[in-house]
Amino acid sequence: MRVWNWEGFFSYFTNPYLLEGALVTLFLTLSTLVLGFVLGLVITLMRMSSSRVLSGISKFYVWVFRGTPLLVQLIIIYTGLPQLGLVRLSVFESAVLGLALNEAAYLSEILRGGILSVGPGQKDAAKALGLNRRLAFVLITMPQALRVIIPPLGNSVNGLLKTTSIASVISMEELLRRGQILMQQRFEVLEIFCVVAIIYLVMTTGWDFIQRRIEAHFGKAYGGMSNTQLVRDDR
Repeated sequence: MRVWNWEGFFSYFTNPYLLEGALVTLFLTLSTLVLGFVLGLVITLMRMSSSRVLSGISKFYVWVFRGTPLLVQLIIIYTGLPQLGLVRLSVFESAVLGLALNEAAYLSEILRGGILSVGPGQKDAAKALGLNRRLAFVLITMPQALRVIIPPLGNSVNGLLKTTSIASVISMEELLRRGQILMQQRFEVLEIFCVVAIIYLVMTTGWDFIQRRIEAHFGKAYGGMSNTQLVRDDR
């Protein structure tokens, strides 16, 4: 009985069907990240708003999407909404929407933590320079908050690359789903899943390299200053 097929194992690394699935995974991750980041920023601003209604809505949103499984959310969006007579979305649209809504709940907390890390003295200095709230946020608060936001944000992207595999449950033909289809056709379960795992590892390793470069880039502006100096300047 054959246990392992080395020839088949190496051939899957150049299998167009699997490689296209990897590209779909990357595109799904990028689409989710962009939409989730925008929505997360909106939720963060609502949470930090002086309006109790907006703040309450944002808290409820984060509570729901962080407290329920992503798998359940995807199934509700893909199969539940049509049953309720609302909207019928394609598999890709359902996957992006579900992943983005879920990711936004986590990103909003990351963004809020980064914004709150900027001392009030910076905002007072911006007002003294005649900047309105919007310009102060864009030019003063966010550039400094990014130093705190980028590391956990990068970890979220790493996790999101792997989390997209859950979309296979609603028949989204990303990397894992295509691996499952190949497995059913060729009955080489271990070989295919090992290749899929290695491809995921290559993608997350590539992102780790990019993340380190981004962190180094945003750390340059403060590279010559210690944390103590930053605190003193903030005062």
